Parts: sequence; C-alpha cells; structure tokens
Amino acid sequence: MNNKIIRSICYFEKEFSEKTIYIIENISKKLLNAGYEIQTKRICSPIQNFTKFERQVNNKELLLGAGALNLEDAYRNLNDFFQSKEVSFNIDLSDQKIDEKSIKILTEIINNKSEHTFRFAYTFNNPGSSPFFPSAKYEKDGFSIGFQPTDSSEDCRSLEEWLNKMNAMWQEIFKLFKNEDDFLGIDSSIAPAFSGKGSLVNFIKRLGYEFNKSITTDIYIKITNFIKINNPKPIGLCGLMLPCLEDFELADEYEKGNFPIERNLFLSLQSGLGIDTYPVGINQNQERLLEVVKLTQKLSNKHNKSLSIRFVSDGKTKIGQQTDFRNEYLKDVVVREL
Repeated sequence: MNNKIIRSICYFEKEFSEKTIYIIENISKKLLNAGYEIQTKRICSPIQNFTKFERQVNNKELLLGAGALNLEDAYRNLNDFFQSKEVSFNIDLSDQKIDEKSIKILTEIINNKSEHTFRFAYTFNNPGSSPFFPSAKYEKDGFSIGFQPTDSSEDCRSLEEWLNKMNAMWQEIFKLFKNEDDFLGIDSSIAPAFSGKGSLVNFIKRLGYEFNKSITTDIYIKITNFIKINNPKPIGLCGLMLPCLEDFELADEYEKGNFPIERNLFLSLQSGLGIDTYPVGINQNQERLLEVVKLTQKLSNKHNKSLSIRFVSDGKTKIGQQTDFRNEYLKDVVVREL
C-alpha cells in the first residue's frame, strides 16, 4: 500500500523522563519496518515551564506539547511561551466565562510572537490523548498515533475505496501494538495537508463534487461515521479536520469566499473539529473575535461536541492584504474579515 503516512506519534507522560525518547524511537522503528513514513514525533507533558521542558528534552526532532492550561496559567507562562521554540499548548474554555481577557491573550501572541499562533488554540470539551497539536491534552501515560490519511486516497475512484484503505492501516497499527500496555490508541482524524493527494478538498473534487455543493451533501458525515465506527482502538478527537491554511486547496476556497467562518462552524457541527489555522487580520475587530469564541463554546456545550479554535496571524497583515507567514505548512492568502 502506498502513501502510508503517520502524521504524529505522541507519547504522553506526566513527568518527562529521558527513557521516553528511546521508547518513541522503538515505536518509530516498528512503524518504519511496516512501511510507514513518519512525519513527526512528539511528547506531551503537563509542564508549564516551556523553556525548561525544551532543555530537558533537548532533541530537535521532537515536537513538545504542554497540554491544556487554564487562562490564568496561560497568562503566567506567556513570556516563557514567547521564548520557547517548539512547545504548543491550548486553553480549555469549556466551562469558563469568556470575556475580553480571553481574547487579549490571542492578541498578545499576535503582537509579540505572531508565528506562535500556529502553536496555540482554544479548546472546548476536548478529549485527552490526541496526538495532534496544539489540541493534545495529557490524560494518562502512554502513546497514541495519528495519520495523514488523505494521501492514501491518491488512486481511489470512490469514497468507499479510500475508507477501506484507511481501515486497513488502522487494523495494521492495532495488530502491531495491541499487546503493548502503553498503547493508548489511534486517533483516526482526517488530517489533510498541502495540495493534490494530501488535500481533502482535492479528493472531494476528484469524486465529482463542487466544494460549495459538497457541504450540503452527506459525504462528510459518511466519512466521520466510518472513522468512528471502524477504528479498532479509538482515542482522542477522531473527527474531520478542516485546517483552512494547511489544506492548500481549502485555502483557495477561502480566498474565493467559499469558506467563511459560519460555513466552517456548520461543517464542524456535523463532522468537524472546529476552526483551524483560520487567518485573522491584525485590524480584526476584537468584539467580533469574542463573538466567535463565545458561540463556539456554546455550540460545543449544547451539542456535547469537542471543538477548538486556532486563529493564525503573521503579525503584520491587515484585512484585504496578502499574508506572509513564512511557514511551509500554511498557504498565504488575502485575509478576509470574519
């Protein structure tokens, strides 16, 4: 099978120890021997001193996550976050009062270290042990695995063919690790990236759908139902990611006006996981940001559904201007008003 891509191996540990690095390497070797390409290896520990965490791990091949913080702890560690190079975190706002202070932390990051918006998210009813950053949250020790499964759709002529390819990968990974006590499970989320075979929008179009019309069909529900039901050991999010600027062909739809924030939330309620790598201009009205965050919290609580928000900014681009992220994972676009 071609295009067998692991997006993330993530080891969760309450207190980091050096042996974790060797454990991750052993997991990686098993996956490489099984014919998988590994994009990232990660560690998530509930450590609030971000730069100390980086010094302890001291391994540039590993991405680090501090998991979920409350708003007060996030503010307390904000300067340390600015100094960090690899650490991601999220703020759990599931049952918190959302006000101007909740939004100010985002603007502080934009104004002081805009590239770090890529490593920050708001989360609502977020499950533990997802290997995807910045939404990863420590719950217990062990490791989970997430895929970039869109690539496996390259030669598929039907939705069913692609779903079956994904299922074959899940079953293979489950057999490979099922007897290991620290194997937490598989996050079967659809995590697209780039264009062509890596883009979910590209696959939808190859099936004969226009993106606009596809949103009011049942294709996305079919996908999410399948990945939840057939995953042999589900953990984490297990949903449809809609990363506005990481899926480059979704970014094209955004620029055309086909992926406004309300359409993003509509898709998220039926099949997705929230607002992800969604661009904001530095002159975006703060009250509007507050409205979107409040609504996402209320939708998450009303429907008992995990949602998150990751707004991104390059720290200089206004609404109507072209971004300059200088980030290989984000496509530059002309920013639209929320």
